[in-house]
Formats: sequence, structure tokens, C-alpha cells
Amino acid sequence: MKKLEDYIRSIPDFPEPGIIFRDITTVLADADGFKLAIDEFLKKLEGVDFDVVVGAESRGFIFGAPIAYALGKSFVLVRKKGKLPCETIEQEYELEYGKATVEMHVDAIKPGQKVVLVDDLIATGGTIRASIDLVEKLGGEVVKTVFLIELAGLNGREKLKGYDVDAVITYPGA
Repeated sequence: MKKLEDYIRSIPDFPEPGIIFRDITTVLADADGFKLAIDEFLKKLEGVDFDVVVGAESRGFIFGAPIAYALGKSFVLVRKKGKLPCETIEQEYELEYGKATVEMHVDAIKPGQKVVLVDDLIATGGTIRASIDLVEKLGGEVVKTVFLIELAGLNGREKLKGYDVDAVITYPGA
């Protein structure tokens, strides 16, 4: 039986020399790999009391929606600025090469709802930190963040101190 790591393709020197790109398209392209990924996420959420799954654009949608479906929870999107049609709140955050902004509908999270944030990868932690800020602005409580992959060498957990952070697979480098 294959492990989830066996489905992830590692591409050296992409997008630049010295970087190992962890490609999850190979997980998604294999039915057994995708099922294994969702099953591993579900294991990470056993015993967690929550109401809503929030997925960050765009790969957080891929994993968050089937998790919400499997657990009978609602699913909420965090999108790049300008992609949501109704009234939104926004949060700007730093990138290594500039700034970005994410948004959420103002009625997406109700005060007091317990939230799990899902994404494919935690690297520097900027996107998920901005997502946490959006949830909290709306009165939600983030009870867990869970990722398919953590690149521990980029110290993303530093931006998430005080939150329950978990990953299915952790790579020690960048």
C-alpha cells in the first residue's frame, strides 16, 4: 500500500534554483491518492468540535469541500480580492515579493462559529494568517488549521502561534 508521500512529485529547481517544488497534482490525478489525502485530513480532524470548514483559494477548495461534505459541515471560501460577488471583508498580507489581499463574504461566518481552516500547503503562513484574521473579524473562532504539506524550513507556524496547526506531511526544508 502506497503512502501519501509516494503520490507527491518533487520537482527540483522550480520555480528557481535551490527550491524543491512539491507538486500535488499527482495526488489529485490518482483516485487512490486523492482518497488517501482526504482520509488523512479526516484523521487529523477526529475529535475536533467545529461548525465550518474554510478553504483558502484555490487548493484549499479542492481539499476543504470534500472534508466538509464527509463531515456534514458547511464550506466557506477565502478568495483573492475581487472574486466574490457580494459584500466582503478583506485582509492584506505580505508576500516575499509584495502584498496580496484575500476576501470573505461578510455573512460567511456567524459570530461564535467554530472554524477549521484547510489548505494544501503552509510555507511562510501569510495566506492562512490572513484567513484567520478574516474569520475572527466576523466573530468566528479558529479551532484548528490543517494542511496537506508543511514546509517546516519556511517557519509558517511562527505566524500561527496560539493556534492548533497540523499537517499530513512535513518536509523539513523549504
